[in-house]
Amino acid sequence: MNLHRFYCREALAPGAHVELPEPVARHAVRVLRLPPGAPMVLFDGRGGEYPARIERIERDRVLAELGAWQDVERESPLAITLVQALQVGEKMDFTIQKAVELGVRDIVPVESRRSVMRLAGERAAKRVAHWQGVAAAACEQCGRNQVPLVAPLEKLENWLARPTHAALRLMLAPDAEQTLVEIPPAGEVQLLIGSEGGLDPQEVIAATQAGFRAVRLGPRVLRTETAGLAALAAMQAIWGDFREG
Repeated sequence: MNLHRFYCREALAPGAHVELPEPVARHAVRVLRLPPGAPMVLFDGRGGEYPARIERIERDRVLAELGAWQDVERESPLAITLVQALQVGEKMDFTIQKAVELGVRDIVPVESRRSVMRLAGERAAKRVAHWQGVAAAACEQCGRNQVPLVAPLEKLENWLARPTHAALRLMLAPDAEQTLVEIPPAGEVQLLIGSEGGLDPQEVIAATQAGFRAVRLGPRVLRTETAGLAALAAMQAIWGDFREG
């Protein structure tokens, strides 16, 4: 039986008695209707996980007892950073959720020249916090114990100007000369994906000057919400843990 998994931001410890965070408690008791004694798995994003059980349920509190820490990881050997230009509607939520399931290590939301959605100040901070929650929930579902970081939102041109130690930087372009299978594997990869209108020509030039290589994924033009996920899946199949039995 697959146990329900819950992310707790506060550091956990073997044998501890902890109060579940309010959103976790509400979901466990009111949505899943877990009773006292119900088994579960808790993780704090620092690596590994803890078998646990609901110790007691009070009016607005759920207390759990933790078992021994288990050194369980389901991380990809590829350290992939997804640099995703803002998408409209719920596309960003979908992209972040599925990217986490596909093993991405970090997510950098950027505002490109062709981004339809614009965020700044408090609205941007709230949206980033929301996306971080989406990433954590995706980890609960897919079994990961390390939650990818969603970086603060910034303009693409500013992000490109920063120095990097990434071994491989890729951006998708339907007219690129190279495909993924023609590129030697690297343990650390940064993948740049444009918004609905793609990257602006000046952004393509800036990305190329920053060391990004254009690659194509077959003969078809993919939507922004498809392109990044297809590339992540392809990289895991060619270089990553999709090859494992």
